[in-house]
Amino acid sequence: MTSTERRLALALALLAGLALPAAAKPPLSASDWLSGSVQQPDNISSWRPGDPRPPELKRKTKRDIAPTGGFEPVGVTRLGEGNPDGKGTVSPRAAGLPAGLWGTSDSAVLIRLIRASNPRLPAMRRLERRLLAAQLRAPSAEAGQEGGLFLARVDKLLDMGATGAAKELLKTAGPGDPERFRRLFDIALLSGDEAQACETMDRTPGVAPSFPARIFCLALGGDWTAAALVFHGAEALGRIDPPMAALLARYLDDSYADSTDELPPPQVVTPLDLRLHEAIGQPLPSSALPLAFALADLDQNGGWKARLDAAERLARAGAIPASQLRTIYLEQKPAASGGVWDRAAALQNLAQALAVRDTAATAAALPPAFDAMAAAGLGPALAEMVGAETAAMGLDGAPGRIALWLALQAGQPQVMTDPPADATEFDAWLLRFAGGEPESAPPAGEGEDRAAVLFSAFLGPSEKDVPQEAAQLILADKRGEALLAAIADTDAGLDGDLPRAARGLRVLRVLGQQDIARQAMVELVLAPVILPAPGGGTP
Repeated sequence: MTSTERRLALALALLAGLALPAAAKPPLSASDWLSGSVQQPDNISSWRPGDPRPPELKRKTKRDIAPTGGFEPVGVTRLGEGNPDGKGTVSPRAAGLPAGLWGTSDSAVLIRLIRASNPRLPAMRRLERRLLAAQLRAPSAEAGQEGGLFLARVDKLLDMGATGAAKELLKTAGPGDPERFRRLFDIALLSGDEAQACETMDRTPGVAPSFPARIFCLALGGDWTAAALVFHGAEALGRIDPPMAALLARYLDDSYADSTDELPPPQVVTPLDLRLHEAIGQPLPSSALPLAFALADLDQNGGWKARLDAAERLARAGAIPASQLRTIYLEQKPAASGGVWDRAAALQNLAQALAVRDTAATAAALPPAFDAMAAAGLGPALAEMVGAETAAMGLDGAPGRIALWLALQAGQPQVMTDPPADATEFDAWLLRFAGGEPESAPPAGEGEDRAAVLFSAFLGPSEKDVPQEAAQLILADKRGEALLAAIADTDAGLDGDLPRAARGLRVLRVLGQQDIARQAMVELVLAPVILPAPGGGTP
């Protein structure tokens, strides 16, 4: 390196607040789409107890004694912040879980199970959300691996689209660790809080921002000259990948404003890519991106259609409250027909009838709204929106049955004290079961086959016939592993494996999740109409 290059490198390092790494390090996150917003400098400040000792910390020998009295650079290492694996936003009691749920489990096993978990039943998703957010005693982990379970929990929340819950969980441990910071940075980008992301970067000690992130933040703060200086110097030194360099060049140079050439989208889109493409007038559609990216389309920049699509996608996954989807549905009149427009129109008709407490209008508007929403996989969202409200109106006939199903799906059976006058015997049984009454086997009729298989999990002592694998985990004080397995088993009922689902329900009861198990069974019985699948029918 020439003297000019050395001076330029030093200037860039000082300007960007960053020690230049000798080589890029692979990301440590389980999520491939996280931005490379930070760099781990290869010096003493990145060393942690348990890591191999860097040359600066190795014991000196006689050969290493300096021949002069010159001073070596002062080394600095940050004090440990404790093991974040025990951090959480919800107390064990509020989460309905024992503080020692992880017991003797190894964190590596729990990380693998959490990464593999992907429940679809609303009851199972809610249980997993509580599990991920709970403040539980940290499990055992290999030296230097503390914090891995914490990041796995955050990443699973991000994969579920629960960016708000992930942000709150990250805040319990603080942004000082680079891997935690880059998640906070990306969540801020996805939620439209770019300024907050850059402020966090500036005031977070020990976090060295990458050149693209620093350039983005300098320009966002109005210092375009500094941003251009850092960009051109880093590009000359090969510190920015060519695709990102092309993207930053357009972001910084107004001469590209009238260009009709579009940059190809990156193979893996990060939140920083998303915001930069949006800034240069080449926005990337979020429909094919991970669920968390849909959050970026909820702002007012992309129009009502984009907001509707994003809100439906997030509500379908239980990532946002259904009330938020309802609010977006009601923002304006549909501009066309078909698809999301028909659902918006149906919801507006139903909301108008409910607003004036018109029983006849509600009875007329509820079936088409239910059909449209259920066909799009949004039956649970509709239940959360209007289940309790419609159940309390005393509707009869088909609208009355629909109101009953929605109230049960929403976990609000107490709202409907009596089933509709023309409800089936099975409807009445399901209402009593959801309310917690001890019951005999379900009566013969629609849905009886499904209910009978699942109801076997509620017969006799809950400990009876517990699957051997689950029993072994419980006896070994690995209840968290047993709970994660039970969530997966119960969710398998949506694929038609009802015996496995019954085993999962029984394990949930053994682990103290009786109410969740009861609600999960109700959802599985209602699944053919609330969440239609090929071959499904009326329960």
